[in-house]
Amino acid sequence: MSKALKDPVSGLSHLAGAALSVVGLLALLRVGIANHDPWQIVSFAIFGGSLILLYSASATYHLLNVPKRAEIVLRKLDHIMIFVLIAGTYTPICLIPLRGAAGYAMLAVVWSLAIAGVFFKVFYLNAPRWAYTGVYLLMGWISLFVIVPLVRAVGFRTLLWLLIGGVCYSVGAVIYGLKKPNLIPGWLGFHEIFHIFIILGSLSHFRFVLLLA
Repeated sequence: MSKALKDPVSGLSHLAGAALSVVGLLALLRVGIANHDPWQIVSFAIFGGSLILLYSASATYHLLNVPKRAEIVLRKLDHIMIFVLIAGTYTPICLIPLRGAAGYAMLAVVWSLAIAGVFFKVFYLNAPRWAYTGVYLLMGWISLFVIVPLVRAVGFRTLLWLLIGGVCYSVGAVIYGLKKPNLIPGWLGFHEIFHIFIILGSLSHFRFVLLLA
């Protein structure tokens, strides 16, 4: 299987993530529709859609052995979707508990950064690993600027799921940046461990978003 698939562990784990994201999107939409809340429906759709896009792009890139030119395109999509997911995760935060001037401002900032990141990756795919990893982390933790109104709006127990997810994503990003540890190279190296932490972060953030309903 390892010969047929480029990176079976990372690819299959994120293929499972894509399938779970579809289920998660349907669950969130069901809740939003049941609540008759257009803000929930729209923001849940964007969040769930961004999860599907990220895991689908990642699974495709890591599973398929394709010609070099196609591989470059898939790699760009893989990296681009990280920016999309970060902005997609902020969307329900900004449009539900923080809806208002602060939420709209935060949403505009995050999506502007995401769009800039997309163009950056399109034209500068081989940027230093530390540079774009740092941008991912910076975008993810901009939420600290609105932590006080967010705690007041959702409570600490709900916010804890957002923080846990952020820590999981951040630990994964650090592992990716350092290229360590490599427990079982090829099967459970730094890249596979990074992917596991990404899945854990997504699960935590899904729980957080679900609690916003």
